[in-house]
Amino acid sequence: MGFVFFDTETTGLRHGFDQIVHFAAIRTDNDLNEVGRFEARSRLLPHVVPHPAALLTNGLPIGRLNDDGLPSHYDMVRAIRRTLLDWSPSVFVGYNSIRFDEEMLRHALFQTLHPAFLTSSHGNCRADALGLVMAASALSPPCLSVPIGPEGRPVFRLDQLAPANAVAHDKAHDAMADVVATLGLCRCVQERAPELWQRFVRFSKKATVGDFVDAEDGFVLSEFFSNQAYHTPVVCLGPDPQQPNGRLCLRLDMAHAELASMPDEELQSYLSAKPSPIRRLRINAAPTLTALFDAPEQMLNGCDINELEDRAQSIKEDVAFCSRMIASYVAAREPRSPSVHVEERIYDGFPGPDDENRMASFHTANRQDALAIVQQFNDDRLRIFGLRLIYMRDRSVLPSEIRLAAERDLTDRLVDVAAGGFTLHQALQETENLLDGEEADIDGILSGYRDYLIERIERVTAFRAREFVAGAG
Repeated sequence: MGFVFFDTETTGLRHGFDQIVHFAAIRTDNDLNEVGRFEARSRLLPHVVPHPAALLTNGLPIGRLNDDGLPSHYDMVRAIRRTLLDWSPSVFVGYNSIRFDEEMLRHALFQTLHPAFLTSSHGNCRADALGLVMAASALSPPCLSVPIGPEGRPVFRLDQLAPANAVAHDKAHDAMADVVATLGLCRCVQERAPELWQRFVRFSKKATVGDFVDAEDGFVLSEFFSNQAYHTPVVCLGPDPQQPNGRLCLRLDMAHAELASMPDEELQSYLSAKPSPIRRLRINAAPTLTALFDAPEQMLNGCDINELEDRAQSIKEDVAFCSRMIASYVAAREPRSPSVHVEERIYDGFPGPDDENRMASFHTANRQDALAIVQQFNDDRLRIFGLRLIYMRDRSVLPSEIRLAAERDLTDRLVDVAAGGFTLHQALQETENLLDGEEADIDGILSGYRDYLIERIERVTAFRAREFVAGAG
């Protein structure tokens, strides 16, 4: 099936509110031999305010993001989608990609009226190289040379891990350079720890993960927080009733008789405390799993493997106990209310079949027909995103009242904290803080951004006063 290694550079870290400005990918065969490359850039969306730290990290002056010679965000996303569909089916791999790059890509697709879950549909699978190198450090230490930070903890930052293993990484935080480095580290693991690599590939498939966690009496779940690996022997209690791809697992390195004897209210309180004895995993997120018989002693938290296996088997056979643990854990969850911000509602359900057809038609329709399609969407999220796309492409198509509403919505995101995004004033304050601190202003990126923000605030303030305040009077 082959692999697609990819990376994104963005205006910040907030899914849905920040945007991709640089995307890069390398396609390989099953043996990690390169067979294709793709790279795309985008100019800045008018309602997105970059974080100055992101500009500094990526070495991007604001003028480069506003270069009219760059493709629009919409055109960039269309090009990314065409390429990735041509390369499907594949295993999609990035570095910390499932938590970040995949989310940025999903939001970019959804906000441009495309199906969001490209990397987990069309026969594709996904995996995260950050989990792979952390697992390699724990399970096969000679496999990689892991730098140690000043606090004595291992450092898994790509810009430090790659050169420590003689992997080329000439320009950190450039999307293509990061892809090349990620691919190089994966080749190291594939060559030096082939069994670990095969397990990594195996668990990129959702069905395989589901079969494993449901069938095994017990296994080790490895989770990663702040670049530190935490290994926990667990047993799967069963599916998460609120999340189809979720599985709820119970720690095996603890006494379970006490749980069974707790009253319901006490049990719910105990299970909701952090860290909870119940660990949740997503079978579609390439979790790092190790069978008990494959796990080294340090991953078993001082427990005897035979005791763990016996305990796991006993728990799985006690259906009533498993059901009660799941019910108590779910009952203790805080209810989730839909966000007031459309950017945060990507997981509030899939578009229906009729809307999926309208989404496909939108991209080939003329501009008048595109407006009619958007107005027919049943899903209010798609209507909002569709009107934004039309406004940015040709606002003259919109009736005056719709155009005015779109302008108010988009400029709110520039000046109003309540709109959910990063505002111009917040960006200016953060830029001033960085300039006043010890951060070096490389190539004048921060000072140039400060000048841009001051001028943009003046223009947006004047525009809103002219269009909204005067109009209201």
